[in-house]
Amino acid sequence: MSEGKILDRVNSPLDLKLLSVEEMNQLAAEIRELIIDVVSKNGGHLAPNLGVVELTLALHRVFDCPKDKLIFDVGHQAYIHKILTGRKKDFPTLRKYKGLSGFPKRQESECDAFGVGHSSTSVSAADGMAAARDLKGEDYHVVAIIGDGAMTGGMSFEALNHVGDTKRRIIIILNDNEMSISKNVGAMSQYLYQLRTGETYNRLKHNVENWLSGLDRGADLLEAIDRVKVGVKYLVMPESMFEHLGIKYFGPVDGHNIEALIPMLTAAKKEEGPVLIHVVTKKGKGYAPAEERPNEFHGTGPFEIATGKKIVNPGAPASYTSVFGKTLVELAEQDKTIVAITAAMPDGTGVAAFARKFPERFFDVGIAEQHAVTFAAGLAAEGIKPVTAIYSTFMQRAYDQVLHDVCMQKLPVKLCMDRGGLVGDDGYTHHGVFDYAYLLPMPNMVIMAPKDENELRHMLYTAVEYNEGPISCRYPRGSGTGADCSEPLHTLPLGKAEKLRNGIDVSIWAIGSMVQEAERTADLLQNAEISAGVVNMRFAKPLDEALLVAEAKTVPAIVTMEEGVVTGGVGEAVMQTLNSYGLLKNVSVLPFGIPDEFISQGDRKLLMRDIGLRPEQMAERIKKWLGRA
Repeated sequence: MSEGKILDRVNSPLDLKLLSVEEMNQLAAEIRELIIDVVSKNGGHLAPNLGVVELTLALHRVFDCPKDKLIFDVGHQAYIHKILTGRKKDFPTLRKYKGLSGFPKRQESECDAFGVGHSSTSVSAADGMAAARDLKGEDYHVVAIIGDGAMTGGMSFEALNHVGDTKRRIIIILNDNEMSISKNVGAMSQYLYQLRTGETYNRLKHNVENWLSGLDRGADLLEAIDRVKVGVKYLVMPESMFEHLGIKYFGPVDGHNIEALIPMLTAAKKEEGPVLIHVVTKKGKGYAPAEERPNEFHGTGPFEIATGKKIVNPGAPASYTSVFGKTLVELAEQDKTIVAITAAMPDGTGVAAFARKFPERFFDVGIAEQHAVTFAAGLAAEGIKPVTAIYSTFMQRAYDQVLHDVCMQKLPVKLCMDRGGLVGDDGYTHHGVFDYAYLLPMPNMVIMAPKDENELRHMLYTAVEYNEGPISCRYPRGSGTGADCSEPLHTLPLGKAEKLRNGIDVSIWAIGSMVQEAERTADLLQNAEISAGVVNMRFAKPLDEALLVAEAKTVPAIVTMEEGVVTGGVGEAVMQTLNSYGLLKNVSVLPFGIPDEFISQGDRKLLMRDIGLRPEQMAERIKKWLGRA
């Protein structure tokens, strides 16, 4: 940062209170410059943060953090908050290994009142904090900042219902930019649009202003009308939904106008009950490529600032996500009963191409994973083949629906879980490491994971052809292995593993992304004169029991490898199966997987190294375990 910048003088929220509105507007421009610079190198959530710069400055100007609690929903709009609350000098480490988290994190700062990463939680958390404040007889403000996209999540409505009932003092900032990650869908989006535009009100307001401006002292009358918050509006607009819930509604207000935001936030502080302030912003504000393509710059990798062009490795193989999306379109062309469902993530899950080609067979339900799964169950009950594409970490939010509405009824819903395993820079809120463990105990569920992108094609075909019950497939983020994807699609025999090499000393049973690591580990063991076999499990459930028993009778040791939690995972399922055959007394089992801890953000290779899942580390541990070190 060059000398003389206002940002150089701002090291805490207290410094904002010394600035004029003009200086705050200049500070907004400087913060945008810093965010664009850092995210262009590190990747991150660009468009959401650019859209809330002025709003965050106004919030920190009016409220006193950390005494007052600011809770950012999801958290992908909290970069400005981090910069203003003592983390400016560390901001270049954003999302890096051992650097700043990309989301609010209680362990990182006392100003991060609540850790987030998943959507639609802020109002519930704020409600709880306000209740704690009142129970302790303390006095501070609790503010939830929630986007209109997060408002499509059912948890938000549950919280609003409770807040309106208790009349607890809480301020809700509804950041309305018509977007979540992709364009918002649903009745809530349409309702907010009506509040935002208010055609009848705006037309009458325009006519009245023109008439008054021509009268003596008309300007004074206009100023008086502006000072009356409800003004003419409620004469011509019905009460908002929020008012009916018992929550006072302020707005809409321009979220990029600091001079308008400060008095509205100040007025909200004086209210004794719950208040919702409807703030209208533009996602990507201040950076043309992000304004024009906000979905692409919601969460982005590195890019060229001058052009907005993404910096990619031109020689990198196709991603698992793109292979999934292409294969789904290919299958849907042949089978008209295939539909695709996503929860506000058409681009992220790779189903955007399907949506363009088969709009009548595509369903984006908003940020509502629970609804997505039960909606899919309803479709399946009537003979449709629903392919439900949701990130592994977000499928957790629909646990009961998968168990109760899908598995109990043995409905052939196809769960396709992107971002299986460690996702790198987004950190522990987004690592998809629990799906094996939470799906394995569910009766009737089939669980698959491909060793490469070509096998993903065949697993998707297997899923859409399987009609005996629910079936799931999880696959990693990022580029594939470069496998040849030209062979004709075929179904895989249910519950049958693929033996890749024979071994005498040890048999390595790996699933999904860990198959490649198992092959490398076996090569290292071979160099140490340890004969290691490798099995591509393909199915975590049902296991290939016949092959497992045969291996256990011919080798003295079995190793399992999974990019999921060890507790309750695939390795434990292998041990339980061997125990049921009475074979654990004959064969030793060593499981590799994610340890019982939350893994932070950083380059995936570094994270895998930290938890001992690099091939050289696993080979050394196996050698010691076998007494061959």
